[in-house]
Amino acid sequence: MMALTKLVNGVRQNLTEAEETARDIEEQLWADGSDARTMAKIREERDGLLAETDWWGASDNTMTDAQTAYRAALRDVPAQADLNNITWPEKP
Repeated sequence: MMALTKLVNGVRQNLTEAEETARDIEEQLWADGSDARTMAKIREERDGLLAETDWWGASDNTMTDAQTAYRAALRDVPAQADLNNITWPEKP
């Protein structure tokens, strides 16, 4: 494995053992948070799609069954098992 390096005043230096350990921990923490970051992106997209249709539920409107089903399906999106292969409902 190639030694990890850093630049100090324009000079490339090998990381110390403690610095390499800290870097390994940082990389593991990033990898461990992958599902949480993916879920946050999914929820952000879902919330945007729900916001686009919030007006459907205004007091002077009556939502169709298709609109109600679409919004329910959007709310269920985060419960899908495969976060990397989300099936988004089709907007009526």
